[in-house]
Amino acid sequence: MSTHPTIAYLAPALTALESTFVYDEVLALEAQGLRVLPVSVHRPQRYLVGHDALLARTRYLYDQGTAATVARSVLAFARGRKQRAKAARWLWRDLREVGLRQGIKLAYQFLVAAGLADMLVRNGCRHLHIHFAHVPTQIGMYAAAMAGIPFTVMAHANDIFERGLLLARKAERARKFLTISEYNRAHLKAVGVAPEHMAVVRCGVSFPIREELTPKARRSVYRLGSLGRLVEKKGFDVLLQAVAQLRGLGYAVELSLAGDGPLQPELKALAHRLGLADCVKFEGNLSHDRVGAWMLTLDAFVLACKPDANGDMDGIPVVLMEAMSQRVPVVSTRLSGIPELVIDGQTGLLAGPGDVPGLAHCISRLIDSPDLSQSLARRGAAHVRTEFGQAINIQRLLHHMRITQ
Repeated sequence: MSTHPTIAYLAPALTALESTFVYDEVLALEAQGLRVLPVSVHRPQRYLVGHDALLARTRYLYDQGTAATVARSVLAFARGRKQRAKAARWLWRDLREVGLRQGIKLAYQFLVAAGLADMLVRNGCRHLHIHFAHVPTQIGMYAAAMAGIPFTVMAHANDIFERGLLLARKAERARKFLTISEYNRAHLKAVGVAPEHMAVVRCGVSFPIREELTPKARRSVYRLGSLGRLVEKKGFDVLLQAVAQLRGLGYAVELSLAGDGPLQPELKALAHRLGLADCVKFEGNLSHDRVGAWMLTLDAFVLACKPDANGDMDGIPVVLMEAMSQRVPVVSTRLSGIPELVIDGQTGLLAGPGDVPGLAHCISRLIDSPDLSQSLARRGAAHVRTEFGQAINIQRLLHHMRITQ
C-alpha cells in the first residue's frame, strides 16, 4: 500500500461529463503515487465515459434524499470529536453574516459536512481539496474542521461572480484559496479577500503538447471548430452569425460544432435562418478521448464566450488550452481570464464579447494569412506548455497543499 497521504477531492458533480478538468487532476495526482478519495456533492445527470473505476469509487453526499441525509449526518455529528466545536463556532459566526434563507441552507450543509468528516477520518485523509468556492466549500470547510485536517479551495467563475457567499471567511480558513486567473484574483481582492490568502493555479491541460506539425495543405473550404455545452455564455449564436458574415464576404468556411445542451434546437434554427444548413454540422457530444483527433481536423478553433443574461461567464475554458496544445490557432473573446491564455496577436486572436463583425474579422485574418496562423499556433503551444500545462500546475497545487512526495 502507498505510504503517500490520502487526499480527498470534493466537487459539485465530480463524475459529470463536464468535469473533465477535475478528474484529469485526480488521475494526474494518482499517477504520481498519491492516494485520492473522490467525493461528489451530487450525482450527475451525464456520467464520464471510459472511467468506470473512478465512477465506482466516487462517494456522493446528496444521494439518499434530504431526510436520510440529515439522519445520517446527525448520527455522524453525535459520534463527534473535539473539532466539532470549532466547526460549530464557524457556523455560528457565518449564520450571523447571512440572511435567513442562506442560513437555512448553510445549517443543512453543516449537517452534511458531519457525514463527510466521518468519511474523511475513516479513510485516513490528511488534506481536503475542494473545487468551486460555493456549495462544495460550504460543506467542505466545516467537514475539514470536524475532521481536524487542512483544506484548500479552487475557485473558478460563477462560484465567485454570482454565488460568492462568505468568500473572505472561506479564504481565512483555508490553507490557501486558489483561483484560475489573475482576473479572478483581482475580483476576489475587490470583494474583501486578503491577498496573502490567495494564489493562482491554472486548470492545467492534460493533452500532450504536440511537437511541430507539418503545415496543412490549403483546403478549398476553411474548417472552423467549436466545442462546449450549448448554453448562452458560450456565444455559439455569435459564432454562427460571424460564419454567415464570412460567407457573405465570399469566404468558403464550414463549422463543426461539438457538444449538446438546452440551446441546441434554437441554434439549429438560427443556422437554418442564416442559410448555413449546408456548412454547419452539429456533432453532438464528443468523448474526451476523441477531442484531440477532432481538433486536428480543424484549421482554427473558435470560442465566442460572453456573459449570459444572469451575468454568468467562463473563467478560462480548458478547451481553449486543449486546442492550443494541439497547435490549432484559436480565436476567442476579451472576457474574464481568457486574455491571460489567448494573448491577442501573440498566442491567438481576440474579439469583444458579442462582437459579430469583430469575430468575423479575426477569423478572416487567419484565413488570409497562413503565416499568421502558424505563428499563433506555435506561440500558443509554447504558452500552454510553460503556464497552463498539467505538470507545472500539479506541482503548484502540491506546493500550496504543502504535500511533499
